[in-house]
Amino acid sequence: MNRLPFNKAGRFYKGNIHTHSNVSDGMLTPEAVCDTYRNLGYDFLSVTDHFMDQFGYKMADTRAYRTDKFTTLIGAELHTGRTELGNLWHILAVGLPLDFAKYPEGETGGDVSARALASGAFVAAAHPYWYILTEADILSLGDIHAIEVYNGTSADHNDKPDGWYMSDMMSMRGRLYSTCATDDAHFFPHRADVGLGWVMVKSEELSPEAILENLKLGNYYSSTGPTIYDVHRTGDNRLIVKCSPASRVFVTGSGWTARSAYGNGIREAELNLKGFDSPFMRITVRDANGGRAWTSPILLE
Repeated sequence: MNRLPFNKAGRFYKGNIHTHSNVSDGMLTPEAVCDTYRNLGYDFLSVTDHFMDQFGYKMADTRAYRTDKFTTLIGAELHTGRTELGNLWHILAVGLPLDFAKYPEGETGGDVSARALASGAFVAAAHPYWYILTEADILSLGDIHAIEVYNGTSADHNDKPDGWYMSDMMSMRGRLYSTCATDDAHFFPHRADVGLGWVMVKSEELSPEAILENLKLGNYYSSTGPTIYDVHRTGDNRLIVKCSPASRVFVTGSGWTARSAYGNGIREAELNLKGFDSPFMRITVRDANGGRAWTSPILLE
Protein backbone atom coordinates (compact mmCIF):
# COMPACT_ATOMS: atom_id res chain seq x y z
CA MET A 1 0.00 0.00 0.00
CA ASN A 2 3.01 2.30 0.36
CA ARG A 3 3.04 2.66 -3.43
CA LEU A 4 -0.18 4.69 -3.24
CA PRO A 5 0.11 8.49 -2.89
CA PHE A 6 -2.54 9.13 -0.25
CA ASN A 7 -0.35 8.91 2.84
CA LYS A 8 2.49 10.90 1.28
CA ALA A 9 3.37 14.43 2.39
CA GLY A 10 2.01 17.42 0.49
CA ARG A 11 -1.17 18.04 -1.48
CA PHE A 12 -2.59 16.92 -4.80
CA TYR A 13 -1.91 18.96 -7.94
CA LYS A 14 -3.91 18.46 -11.15
CA GLY A 15 -2.05 18.19 -14.43
CA ASN A 16 -2.06 16.96 -18.01
CA ILE A 17 1.13 15.34 -19.31
CA HIS A 18 0.22 14.70 -22.96
CA THR A 19 -0.74 17.73 -25.06
CA HIS A 20 0.15 19.23 -28.44
CA SER A 21 0.60 22.73 -29.81
CA ASN A 22 1.36 24.22 -33.22
CA VAL A 23 5.02 23.40 -32.63
CA SER A 24 3.89 20.10 -34.18
CA ASP A 25 0.33 19.20 -35.23
CA GLY A 26 -1.74 21.04 -32.62
CA MET A 27 -3.95 24.01 -33.45
CA LEU A 28 -2.87 26.51 -30.75
CA THR A 29 0.38 28.17 -29.76
CA PRO A 30 2.13 26.86 -26.64
CA GLU A 31 1.11 30.05 -24.81
CA ALA A 32 -2.56 29.57 -25.73
CA VAL A 33 -2.40 25.90 -24.69
CA CYS A 34 -1.00 26.88 -21.29
CA ASP A 35 -3.62 29.61 -20.91
CA THR A 36 -6.37 27.09 -21.65
CA TYR A 37 -5.30 24.64 -19.00
CA ARG A 38 -4.55 27.31 -16.42
CA ASN A 39 -8.04 28.75 -16.94
CA LEU A 40 -9.51 25.25 -16.50
CA GLY A 41 -7.97 25.09 -13.04
CA TYR A 42 -5.02 22.84 -13.82
CA ASP A 43 -1.89 23.28 -11.74
CA PHE A 44 0.64 21.99 -14.27
CA LEU A 45 1.00 20.97 -17.90
CA SER A 46 3.47 19.33 -20.21
CA VAL A 47 3.21 20.25 -23.88
CA THR A 48 4.54 17.12 -25.56
CA ASP A 49 4.81 17.90 -29.25
CA HIS A 50 5.82 15.27 -31.78
CA PHE A 51 9.62 15.15 -31.87
CA MET A 52 9.97 14.42 -35.58
CA ASP A 53 11.89 15.55 -38.64
CA GLN A 54 8.75 16.95 -40.29
CA PHE A 55 8.39 19.37 -37.37
CA GLY A 56 12.09 20.20 -37.16
CA TYR A 57 12.76 18.15 -34.01
CA LYS A 58 11.43 21.01 -31.86
CA MET A 59 10.09 21.04 -28.33
CA ALA A 60 7.76 23.67 -26.90
CA ASP A 61 9.64 25.86 -24.44
CA THR A 62 6.91 26.75 -21.97
CA ARG A 63 9.08 28.13 -19.16
CA ALA A 64 7.88 31.70 -19.79
CA TYR A 65 4.29 30.70 -18.97
CA ARG A 66 5.00 29.49 -15.44
CA THR A 67 3.50 31.41 -12.54
CA ASP A 68 3.43 30.91 -8.80
CA LYS A 69 0.18 28.91 -9.21
CA PHE A 70 0.82 27.14 -12.54
CA THR A 71 3.91 25.36 -13.77
CA THR A 72 5.05 23.48 -16.84
CA LEU A 73 7.33 20.56 -17.62
CA ILE A 74 9.26 20.29 -20.88
CA GLY A 75 8.33 17.16 -22.79
CA ALA A 76 7.84 15.48 -26.14
CA GLU A 77 6.25 12.51 -27.86
CA LEU A 78 9.09 10.44 -29.28
CA HIS A 79 8.87 8.54 -32.57
CA THR A 80 11.62 6.26 -33.80
CA GLY A 81 11.88 2.61 -34.70
CA ARG A 82 8.96 0.25 -35.22
CA THR A 83 6.70 -1.74 -32.91
CA GLU A 84 6.26 -5.49 -33.25
CA LEU A 85 3.30 -4.94 -35.59
CA GLY A 86 5.22 -2.44 -37.73
CA ASN A 87 3.91 0.89 -36.42
CA LEU A 88 6.03 3.94 -35.67
CA TRP A 89 6.62 4.23 -31.91
CA HIS A 90 4.76 6.79 -29.76
CA ILE A 91 6.62 7.24 -26.47
CA LEU A 92 5.71 9.93 -23.95
CA ALA A 93 8.64 11.65 -22.24
CA VAL A 94 8.07 14.39 -19.64
CA GLY A 95 10.95 16.31 -18.10
CA LEU A 96 13.28 16.22 -21.10
CA PRO A 97 16.11 18.70 -21.60
CA LEU A 98 15.45 21.17 -24.41
CA ASP A 99 18.63 20.01 -26.15
CA PHE A 100 17.55 16.35 -26.32
CA ALA A 101 19.28 15.02 -29.43
CA LYS A 102 17.41 13.88 -32.51
CA TYR A 103 17.37 10.17 -33.30
CA PRO A 104 20.58 8.63 -34.62
CA GLU A 105 20.21 6.29 -37.57
CA GLY A 106 18.78 2.92 -36.56
CA GLU A 107 17.62 4.00 -33.11
CA THR A 108 14.86 1.76 -31.74
CA GLY A 109 12.04 2.50 -29.34
CA GLY A 110 14.02 0.87 -26.57
CA ASP A 111 17.06 2.96 -27.42
CA VAL A 112 15.25 6.28 -27.28
CA SER A 113 13.45 5.27 -24.07
CA ALA A 114 16.82 4.55 -22.49
CA ARG A 115 18.11 7.96 -23.61
CA ALA A 116 15.03 9.71 -22.22
CA LEU A 117 15.30 7.85 -18.91
CA ALA A 118 19.01 8.68 -18.67
CA SER A 119 18.17 12.36 -19.19
CA GLY A 120 15.92 12.25 -16.10
CA ALA A 121 12.54 12.11 -17.84
CA PHE A 122 9.34 10.36 -16.81
CA VAL A 123 8.68 7.90 -19.63
CA ALA A 124 5.38 6.22 -20.53
CA ALA A 125 4.07 3.99 -23.31
CA ALA A 126 1.47 6.19 -25.00
CA HIS A 127 -2.04 4.98 -25.97
CA PRO A 128 -1.24 1.25 -26.32
CA TYR A 129 -4.71 0.29 -27.60
CA TRP A 130 -4.80 3.14 -30.13
CA TYR A 131 -2.21 1.34 -32.27
CA ILE A 132 -2.14 -2.11 -30.65
CA LEU A 133 1.03 -2.55 -28.65
CA THR A 134 2.04 -6.04 -27.58
CA GLU A 135 3.61 -7.33 -24.38
CA ALA A 136 6.90 -7.64 -26.23
CA ASP A 137 6.66 -3.98 -27.20
CA ILE A 138 6.28 -2.84 -23.60
CA LEU A 139 9.16 -5.03 -22.43
CA SER A 140 11.37 -3.72 -25.23
CA LEU A 141 11.13 -0.22 -23.75
CA GLY A 142 13.08 -1.25 -20.66
CA ASP A 143 12.40 0.24 -17.24
CA ILE A 144 9.89 2.89 -18.26
CA HIS A 145 7.73 4.38 -15.53
CA ALA A 146 4.19 4.11 -16.81
CA ILE A 147 1.56 2.92 -19.22
CA GLU A 148 -1.01 5.42 -20.49
CA VAL A 149 -4.33 3.80 -19.60
CA TYR A 150 -6.67 6.54 -20.82
CA ASN A 151 -6.11 8.77 -23.85
CA GLY A 152 -8.90 11.29 -24.37
CA THR A 153 -8.36 12.13 -28.04
CA SER A 154 -8.49 8.43 -28.98
CA ALA A 155 -12.14 8.32 -27.92
CA ASP A 156 -13.16 10.34 -30.99
CA HIS A 157 -10.31 9.24 -33.26
CA ASN A 158 -10.79 5.46 -33.30
CA ASP A 159 -12.80 4.67 -30.14
CA LYS A 160 -9.74 3.16 -28.43
CA PRO A 161 -9.06 5.36 -25.39
CA ASP A 162 -8.52 2.53 -22.87
CA GLY A 163 -5.10 0.99 -22.22
CA TRP A 164 -5.92 -1.00 -19.09
CA TYR A 165 -5.70 -4.30 -20.98
CA MET A 166 -1.95 -3.77 -21.26
CA SER A 167 -1.44 -2.68 -17.67
CA ASP A 168 -3.41 -5.66 -16.35
CA MET A 169 -1.55 -8.07 -18.61
CA MET A 170 1.82 -6.78 -17.45
CA SER A 171 0.70 -6.85 -13.80
CA MET A 172 -0.32 -10.48 -14.22
CA ARG A 173 3.19 -11.12 -15.57
CA GLY A 174 4.65 -9.56 -12.44
CA ARG A 175 5.60 -6.21 -14.04
CA LEU A 176 3.79 -3.36 -12.30
CA TYR A 177 3.93 0.07 -13.93
CA SER A 178 2.29 3.26 -12.76
CA THR A 179 -0.64 4.29 -14.96
CA CYS A 180 -1.63 7.70 -16.32
CA ALA A 181 -4.68 9.28 -17.91
CA THR A 182 -4.21 12.12 -20.41
CA ASP A 183 -6.00 14.33 -22.92
CA ASP A 184 -3.53 14.08 -25.80
CA ALA A 185 -5.26 17.32 -26.81
CA HIS A 186 -4.63 18.83 -30.24
CA PHE A 187 -7.53 21.33 -30.11
CA PHE A 188 -9.01 20.05 -33.35
CA PRO A 189 -12.42 21.68 -33.93
CA HIS A 190 -14.09 18.32 -34.70
CA ARG A 191 -12.96 16.67 -31.43
CA ALA A 192 -13.66 17.52 -27.82
CA ASP A 193 -10.19 16.58 -26.61
CA VAL A 194 -9.51 19.00 -23.72
CA GLY A 195 -10.13 18.29 -20.05
CA LEU A 196 -10.85 14.59 -20.59
CA GLY A 197 -8.11 12.85 -18.62
CA TRP A 198 -5.55 14.00 -16.06
CA VAL A 199 -3.23 13.00 -13.23
CA MET A 200 -3.41 14.13 -9.62
CA VAL A 201 0.16 14.29 -8.29
CA LYS A 202 0.90 14.39 -4.56
CA SER A 203 3.74 16.81 -3.92
CA GLU A 204 5.00 19.12 -1.20
CA GLU A 205 5.42 21.93 -3.70
CA LEU A 206 4.33 23.04 -7.16
CA SER A 207 7.64 23.16 -8.97
CA PRO A 208 8.67 21.37 -12.17
CA GLU A 209 11.33 19.45 -10.26
CA ALA A 210 8.98 18.29 -7.49
CA ILE A 211 6.14 17.34 -9.86
CA LEU A 212 8.56 15.40 -12.08
CA GLU A 213 10.10 13.55 -9.16
CA ASN A 214 6.69 12.52 -7.81
CA LEU A 215 5.56 11.37 -11.24
CA LYS A 216 8.62 9.14 -11.42
CA LEU A 217 7.92 7.83 -7.91
CA GLY A 218 4.32 7.02 -8.88
CA ASN A 219 2.85 9.41 -6.30
CA TYR A 220 -0.32 10.11 -8.25
CA TYR A 221 -3.66 8.75 -9.35
CA SER A 222 -5.52 9.34 -12.62
CA SER A 223 -9.03 10.54 -13.38
CA THR A 224 -11.60 11.48 -15.99
CA GLY A 225 -13.89 12.97 -13.34
CA PRO A 226 -14.03 11.57 -9.78
CA THR A 227 -11.71 12.41 -6.90
CA ILE A 228 -10.08 9.81 -4.65
CA TYR A 229 -9.36 11.18 -1.19
CA ASP A 230 -7.92 8.14 0.54
CA VAL A 231 -7.28 4.43 0.18
CA HIS A 232 -6.10 2.35 3.12
CA ARG A 233 -6.16 -1.22 4.32
CA THR A 234 -7.22 -2.22 7.82
CA GLY A 235 -5.74 -4.92 10.00
CA ASP A 236 -8.74 -7.19 9.42
CA ASN A 237 -8.20 -7.31 5.64
CA ARG A 238 -10.67 -4.66 4.62
CA LEU A 239 -9.99 -1.93 2.08
CA ILE A 240 -11.46 1.53 2.74
CA VAL A 241 -11.87 3.92 -0.21
CA LYS A 242 -12.96 7.54 0.32
CA CYS A 243 -13.98 9.46 -2.77
CA SER A 244 -16.28 12.03 -4.36
CA PRO A 245 -19.88 10.80 -4.89
CA ALA A 246 -19.72 7.51 -6.79
CA SER A 247 -22.06 4.87 -8.11
CA ARG A 248 -19.55 2.02 -7.82
CA VAL A 249 -16.09 1.36 -6.43
CA PHE A 250 -14.04 -1.59 -7.70
CA VAL A 251 -10.97 -3.44 -6.54
CA THR A 252 -9.66 -5.31 -9.58
CA GLY A 253 -7.04 -8.07 -9.58
CA SER A 254 -5.78 -10.76 -11.93
CA GLY A 255 -8.17 -12.44 -14.34
CA TRP A 256 -11.77 -12.00 -13.23
CA THR A 257 -10.85 -11.37 -9.58
CA ALA A 258 -12.67 -8.31 -8.23
CA ARG A 259 -14.67 -6.80 -5.41
CA SER A 260 -17.09 -3.90 -5.68
CA ALA A 261 -19.34 -1.66 -3.62
CA TYR A 262 -22.21 0.33 -5.08
CA GLY A 263 -24.82 2.89 -4.18
CA ASN A 264 -26.27 6.26 -5.07
CA GLY A 265 -23.54 8.83 -4.44
CA ILE A 266 -21.45 6.77 -2.04
CA ARG A 267 -18.47 8.61 -0.57
CA GLU A 268 -16.88 5.74 1.34
CA ALA A 269 -16.65 2.10 0.32
CA GLU A 270 -15.57 -0.84 2.43
CA LEU A 271 -14.38 -3.90 0.51
CA ASN A 272 -13.48 -7.25 2.04
CA LEU A 273 -10.21 -8.62 0.66
CA LYS A 274 -10.55 -12.03 2.30
CA GLY A 275 -10.06 -14.65 -0.40
CA PHE A 276 -8.97 -12.00 -2.94
CA ASP A 277 -6.82 -14.36 -5.00
CA SER A 278 -4.49 -12.01 -6.82
CA PRO A 279 -0.91 -10.82 -6.31
CA PHE A 280 -1.91 -7.24 -7.19
CA MET A 281 -4.90 -4.92 -7.14
CA ARG A 282 -5.99 -1.57 -8.50
CA ILE A 283 -8.89 0.64 -7.44
CA THR A 284 -11.48 2.24 -9.73
CA VAL A 285 -14.07 4.82 -8.70
CA ARG A 286 -16.94 5.29 -11.18
CA ASP A 287 -19.44 8.12 -10.89
CA ALA A 288 -23.01 8.46 -12.15
CA ASN A 289 -21.82 10.15 -15.35
CA GLY A 290 -19.46 7.31 -16.23
CA GLY A 291 -16.34 9.22 -15.17
CA ARG A 292 -13.61 7.13 -13.59
CA ALA A 293 -10.65 7.58 -11.30
CA TRP A 294 -7.94 4.93 -10.96
CA THR A 295 -4.99 4.12 -8.77
CA SER A 296 -1.99 2.44 -10.28
CA PRO A 297 -1.64 -1.31 -9.63
CA ILE A 298 -0.07 -2.24 -6.31
CA LEU A 299 1.33 -5.48 -4.97
CA LEU A 300 -0.66 -7.22 -2.27
CA GLU A 301 1.53 -8.30 0.62
